[in-house]
Amino acid sequence: MKRALITGVTGQDGSYLAELLLEKGYEVYGMIRRSSVDYRERIAHLEGTPHFHLKFGDLGDSISLVKLIGEVKPDEIYNLAAQSHVQVSFDVPEFTADIDATGVLRVLEAVRVCGLEKTCRIYQASTSELYGKVEEVPQRETTPFHPYSPYAVAKQYGFWIIKEYREAYGMFAVNGILFNHESERRGENFVTRKITLAAGRIAEGLQDHLELGNMDSLRDWGYAKDYVECMWMILQHDTPEDFVIATGEQHTVRDFTERAFKANGIDIRWEGTGVDEKGYDKATGKMLVCVNPEWFRPTDVDNLWGDPTKAKTVLGWNPQKTTYAELVEIMAKHDRARAKQEKAMKAAQQ
Repeated sequence: MKRALITGVTGQDGSYLAELLLEKGYEVYGMIRRSSVDYRERIAHLEGTPHFHLKFGDLGDSISLVKLIGEVKPDEIYNLAAQSHVQVSFDVPEFTADIDATGVLRVLEAVRVCGLEKTCRIYQASTSELYGKVEEVPQRETTPFHPYSPYAVAKQYGFWIIKEYREAYGMFAVNGILFNHESERRGENFVTRKITLAAGRIAEGLQDHLELGNMDSLRDWGYAKDYVECMWMILQHDTPEDFVIATGEQHTVRDFTERAFKANGIDIRWEGTGVDEKGYDKATGKMLVCVNPEWFRPTDVDNLWGDPTKAKTVLGWNPQKTTYAELVEIMAKHDRARAKQEKAMKAAQQ
């Protein structure tokens, strides 16, 4: 039975990956940080099941990583843990660098210290934010990087240190360059989840309106549950190679917003441009969406579009298993149900 260690197991991708690996017969170890706050909601249904274990460790602590990797002796490591919010990286750039850059190095060194460099395969969750101020559309494995945020700069170090250890020490260490991966488990401070939560709450009369930043930003949004399958396929490949994980389609924040409200029975009519743009309910004329300049980033990436050709042809991965339209529907339906529960609880308390 293969043994896999997942850092970031409590996150969106980590929880889906844990489910996938358990289905494939793995012994799965999830690394969690010590905390007085319970943040294990996404994996609560897995706790107590056979072959799933939680172990303490931290990407900021080399000793904890050496102890954990030495104890588990994994065949595969999926390094998904990170400070993964672009906007937040402008507020905590030093912490972002320590975890997203140096943290990758700590994992690689821990594997070497434990003498597992020839037997343990390592997947690093890289990001489309590396392309930043894009120099080619669509972006593929050979597209030059131009990182445009503290998060992207930190992730670029992680990308290159993986390649360096692969070439210097012959390690099976690879990068998956993930374009925007969303789901009903996405963190609530990410724009897609912010939109679907707001659409559901507005439809239930729990929220007045939604404020967004750059409505013209173009993103390649895919379903995280499909993306973790590609992560696994990358580590099963005969040779260590880096792959773009994307759908090959791009859409604006405006389009995602419009579809999320449509899924809740609300048609949006847009008026104005730039910071003056507003979305109105066609049926009532009420303003439901507006732009807040505070949500603009100091440097913003506005044209991400991935080319998944290599993953399709080399690995046989299907980037359109869940379509963009289906993704929005899945998220909107989930968050409408959540809004209904919230409304019912408030009514019961009155």
